[in-house]
Formats: sequence, C-alpha cells, structure tokens
Amino acid sequence: MSRERAKRAALPPAQENIEKLEKVVKQGNYYGAQQMFKSISARYVSSERYSEALDILKCGACLQLENGQVTCGSELALLFVETLVKGKVSYYEETLDHVRKIYEKFPRPSVPQNLDLTDDDDMQKLSEAIAAAKTRVECCSSFLKASIKWSAEFGAHRYGSPELHEMLADYMYSQSPEVDMVKVSFHFVRGRNLKKFASTIINFMGKCYPGEDDLAIARAILMYLSLGNLRDANKLMDEVEKEMQSKNLDFPLSELMQFVNYLLLTLQRDALPLFNMLRQSYKSSMERDPLFNELLDEVAKKFYGVQRKNPLQGMFGDIFKMMGDE
Repeated sequence: MSRERAKRAALPPAQENIEKLEKVVKQGNYYGAQQMFKSISARYVSSERYSEALDILKCGACLQLENGQVTCGSELALLFVETLVKGKVSYYEETLDHVRKIYEKFPRPSVPQNLDLTDDDDMQKLSEAIAAAKTRVECCSSFLKASIKWSAEFGAHRYGSPELHEMLADYMYSQSPEVDMVKVSFHFVRGRNLKKFASTIINFMGKCYPGEDDLAIARAILMYLSLGNLRDANKLMDEVEKEMQSKNLDFPLSELMQFVNYLLLTLQRDALPLFNMLRQSYKSSMERDPLFNELLDEVAKKFYGVQRKNPLQGMFGDIFKMMGDE
C-alpha cells in the first residue's frame, strides 16, 4: 500500500469527527471547535477526500453561525468554497443547496427599536448593533462572492449562479445599515427574480430622499441594458408599475422616466442616431447620477457596436469589471 493510500485509510469516516466536534460546540468552546474544524478538514483535503472535508466544513459553518459566531462561521464557509475549488467540484443543484444552507444560517437580527437617542446606553446599543450588522454583511458578502466566482468557473452562467446573486442582493439590502443600491442592483440584474427586485426597488423608493425615487428605477433598467438584456429591462419596468399600482402608489413622472421609456422603445430598432439624440436631449437628467453615462456607453456598445473612447476607471470601472464586460 502506498503512503498516500495508507494516509487516506487512516482517516475515519467524517461523521465520526463531526459528532465529536458538535459536542465541543455545545459546550460553548467555539474557539476550540474552530481550530479543530479547520485542522481536521485540512487532513481530509490533503488526502483528497474532498466530499468529507466539505461535510465537516459545512457542519462547522452552520453550527458557528447558529450560535452567533459570525466571524468563525464565515471563515469556515469560505474554506468550504475554497475546498469546492480545490476539489474541482462542478456546479449543480445539490452543491448549490449546500451553499444555500450555509447562507440561511447567517443571522438576521432586527435593529433595536424604540431607542432614546439622548440616552447614552441606548446610543451605545445602537452603535453596537450597527457595527455587528456591518460585520455580518461583510462576512456573508465575502462568502457569497467567493461562491459566485466558483459557480462561474465550474459550470454556472458566465456571471455566476443567478440564485447566488439573488441571495447576496437580498442580504445586502435587508441587513446593511446603509444600503448601497448600486451594489444591490448589480447582483439583482444577474439573478432571475424580477418580482423580488421590483419589490426591493419600491421599498427603497419609500426610504430614499424626496425626488430621488426615479433614480433607483432608471439605474436598474440601465444596468439590465448595459448587459444587452432588453427583455428583462422591460419586464422589470412592467413589474414595478404593476406593483406600485396594486399598492396605490404614484409612479414617478419625471424627465428621467420619460427618457427611460423612450430608450426602451428605441433599442427595439437599429436606430443609433435616435439613441444619440435622446442622450443629448435628456443630458440634464443623465447628469443626475454619474453612473448613467457610463452605463449608456455600455448600452451603445452592446446594441450598436459603438466602441468606448475611454476605458472605465475608478468606481465605475470596478463595477463593469465585476460585470465581466472588460
């Protein structure tokens, strides 16, 4: 028997180790359990028993997260994804389900209510809750972004699994103390749940500054179009209008919305001169968000083959690199 085969045979079934580690967690020894989950799973990885290593890491991540140990749980969750990559595990429904189960264990506590902002103790509680929320979002985002990258490499859509993008968009929106709707929209447009996206936009419109509600709709539509996805851009507009009507909410009537409606009609035809005329006519509306012109340059590239004059830089360059268009 070769040394490598002997090494593999020396390891017990993963379930034996999992049962021992569960007892350590139940005793409240989270740090000790963390080190054991990492070291024991590493032995299975080095023996190329990837399936068992994944079982151990999934169990560890879920247990730590269930017990509010977000940093420990997310560390094991990231090791789970790293092991998927090392083991060259293909993207399929069963593996996605394992990722989903870890994601569902990330806590979603509510922000403390009825606080007296003039009271030092209440302010301390609020400050701690905000800091904890930021940590949760950062940890969950790191895990899901790594999962998206794995899924894109091992069999999902070129932008990564739509389901994983939807999970990330939902967690970022529901748990971030300060919502970045650009990042939320970035992930929603790579998902398939238009109803959820529409509901999220409408919810955000009720929280944003007065007069800026149309920006969220326009940004989402332009993001779809920058990917060449005219179908879902139209569907999202229909979903937003339908849901707002059902809730007796007024759809924003602005020059920006007028531009978006004209743009959706224009892109159905080979009409580059009309596209350019629209951009010029609604220039002031485009200047309301610096991202709009960057997105429209991508729209021109996708629908009319117009090459960009300048490479994307800064925040916008990073966004489009994430989109996979650079």
